[in-house]
Amino acid sequence: MTTRRKARRIAGAAAALSLALLASGCITQTYNRGYILQEGALEQIPLGAPQEQVLIVLGTPSTVATVRGEVFYYISQRTEQTSFMPERVVDQRVIAVYFDKDRRVERLADYGVKDGKVFDFISRTTPTSGAELSLLGSIFRIIGR
Repeated sequence: MTTRRKARRIAGAAAALSLALLASGCITQTYNRGYILQEGALEQIPLGAPQEQVLIVLGTPSTVATVRGEVFYYISQRTEQTSFMPERVVDQRVIAVYFDKDRRVERLADYGVKDGKVFDFISRTTPTSGAELSLLGSIFRIIGR
């Protein structure tokens, strides 16, 4: 084999290796943190269901609030990272289960951020009550770090 052929093969192998390294560097990884909602889980919790049923279906909440009655919050965040770039938040959600004084489900909400505002994906509305909105805003600020 001539020196020229060896040089071409080495150059071809180096180019293939460089291309493989370049392609492997563009991998996007997704990270899920916090509560991961199972498909169809919220449909298993009808209004009026007891608190025990919520615990069986959804498990232990991320946090509990007692502002105007008891509320279970299930908090999650999904981020993506491409190669050596910093992680960026793709989705943040807070599933809220509101209970009445008899510890029965009064309302379900699936809060997220849409257009920079807290948004309920179940009722398709932006919450307006003061205490609830400030609590949710605090939660999103904490997990957004």
